[in-house]
Amino acid sequence: MTNSLPLCPECSSQYAYEYGNLLVCPECAHEWTLDSDTAETKEHAIMDSNGNALKDGDSIIIIKDLKVKGASSSLKIGTKVKNIRLVEGDHNIDCRIDGFGAMKLKSEFVKRI
Repeated sequence: MTNSLPLCPECSSQYAYEYGNLLVCPECAHEWTLDSDTAETKEHAIMDSNGNALKDGDSIIIIKDLKVKGASSSLKIGTKVKNIRLVEGDHNIDCRIDGFGAMKLKSEFVKRI
């Protein structure tokens, strides 16, 4: 039996189910309405420099040399970053970069691979 309901906007689970007028994800416990589904995901989506939506676990490439406060060198264009984590705030990407350690990046300076 195919589930005709949308994927969970939080964790992309396919097991969402209806509970009254709400949709509920059994994996992450996120609740949303069918009407707010499309507007909410577009409103909160984090986009890369090309307008592609980013999600947790994506791999990205830095598109501009970035100076790092407190470091003697900068992040060079073309640096690959694996397994990003999206967060709220001005710098909306948390990641670990080889040779630099934990970093926070702005999505406008990266593109998804």
